[in-house]
Amino acid sequence: MFFYIYVLESAKDKKRYIGYTSDLRKRLKEHNLGKSEATKPRLPLKLIYFEGCLNQEDAKRRERYLKTTQGRRFMGLRMINYIRQAQGVLPES
Repeated sequence: MFFYIYVLESAKDKKRYIGYTSDLRKRLKEHNLGKSEATKPRLPLKLIYFEGCLNQEDAKRRERYLKTTQGRRFMGLRMINYIRQAQGVLPES
């Protein structure tokens, strides 16, 4: 069984939510139906990033890291690189 770390972004205020789950489609649907108190006021949400882990402990550890200052910085750089790649711009060396 895989576990997924995911990042959601609110279309309302552009704030991000980081979580983990074993069923990404189901969890995203739950968030957008308002079943999560943490994200309910920020609907609608879109999935902007996810990665898979082989076990739950690794997923928990990765989720905790991404919620740190260093992890948020990592995600910011990752998003910048995705945008540049989509625009055909090479990442900075």
